[in-house]
This record gives sequence, C-alpha cells and structure tokens, in this order.
Amino acid sequence: MSQHVRSQEEIAARVKALESILIEKGVMTTTAVDRLVEIYENEVGPQLGATVVARAWTDPEFKRRLLADATQACAEFGISGLQGEDMVVVENTADVHNVIVCTLCSCYPWPVLGLPPSWYKNPPYRARMVREPRALLAEMGCQVPEDAEIRVWDSSAEVRYLVLPQRPPGTEGMTEAELAGLVTRDSMIGVALL
Repeated sequence: MSQHVRSQEEIAARVKALESILIEKGVMTTTAVDRLVEIYENEVGPQLGATVVARAWTDPEFKRRLLADATQACAEFGISGLQGEDMVVVENTADVHNVIVCTLCSCYPWPVLGLPPSWYKNPPYRARMVREPRALLAEMGCQVPEDAEIRVWDSSAEVRYLVLPQRPPGTEGMTEAELAGLVTRDSMIGVALL
C-alpha cells in the first residue's frame, strides 16, 4: 500500500494544476471552485458523520433509530442525497470490529464522510481488506484485538455503510460537540480506533 501513498504537497500540487486547467479552459470559474470547496468543508463530509456518531453515543434512542434505519436517522440532521440514499450503520463493540470496503469500485457514503480517501479506491486496499483484514488494518495502524471478530462490509450502488466507532473511555463528561471532535473519517470507515 505504501507505494500508492502520495504526500500532501504532491496532492496539493496536482489539485492546483487541475484547478488552473479547468479555469483556463472555461470549464469552471474561481467562484465555482471556491463554492465546491466550501460545500465539502462545511456542508458534507466527515464532520457530519462525526455529529451523527456523537449523538448516537449520547442519546440511546437516537442510536436505536440509527442502527435500525440509518438513512432515516441521518435525515434528522438534514443529511441525505446522492450516495446517501440507502445507508446502514454497523456498530463496533469490544467483540466485533467493522470495516468498510467497496470491492467493485469505490461506493462510499459521501454525505457523512465527504470525499473518499485515495487509498479507499486502490485495488490493493479493496482486495486485501476482504482477504486479510487484520493484517491490512495493522499495517494501517489499526490494531484490532486478536479476540475481536472483524466483519468486512462491502458497499455497493444499493447500500452504503458507516461504522459507529466505540466511544472512547473517559469521555463520559464531554459534550456532544466535544465528542464529535474526537471522531475521525477513518474511524467511521473502520480503519482507525479512537
């Protein structure tokens, strides 16, 4: 996997080059680019998923609704739309660790996680997460206890998955907003622990 990892500087340079070409060719304006960035920074993305997770940690009734019908529960936050029509939330526990992959392409719950990370779309991630999830998770820095079962969920055009991470110990006195600040995109994919 490491051969597919690019530095932040390399990614930023590529993005800037693409942006320049799109503007130069008249495909987009700087205003349109700025609006797209604003959308993915403020209106969709992992901060929305983190808000859903924090609510589930603090409100047992919401958690019940989220696990029963994630699409409807997320709609309570105004979260819906393309790539979020049919969502399922799977809960991590002390005994079960869930992780998400799309073996066909890169199906991903954009409304709650934002843009997918580049590694999520890479064939080595997609293949190895199914064949050897514990080894790949360890390589990614996610040490799942040996006695925990790992369940791999394959997202598709019909359904998108989101992991409800375990609430970190010692966070009982934290507000919902503080808890949301602890939640990462990778923890909601299942490739990181909190």
